[in-house]
Amino acid sequence: MSHYMIQAAYTPAAAQSFIAKPQDRAGVIKKMVEGMGGKMLSFFFCFGEYDVVVIVEAPGNEAAVATGLAAVAGGALSKYRTTVLISSEDAVKAMKMAKKIAYTPPK
Repeated sequence: MSHYMIQAAYTPAAAQSFIAKPQDRAGVIKKMVEGMGGKMLSFFFCFGEYDVVVIVEAPGNEAAVATGLAAVAGGALSKYRTTVLISSEDAVKAMKMAKKIAYTPPK
């Protein structure tokens, strides 16, 4: 399975809902991720441009995209970003592979 970092920002209406009825969204997100055959590894609220960061394992890119579409379609998010995560082991493999690739930069 592949790993993904999901960052999401809530709309002002969603923030109003949290104030009116405080709620832990981790369980909802976990259920959604498991519904697409994945596993939620961590869930954090955070400061900054995004309100939530979630790390998930998913069966592949299609499942990750489907999860994002479902989340955004709910209307409570103003921003949603998915980043594919690569293990250190895979990054080292890529570095070794890069040694074998010939590239001529523009001049």
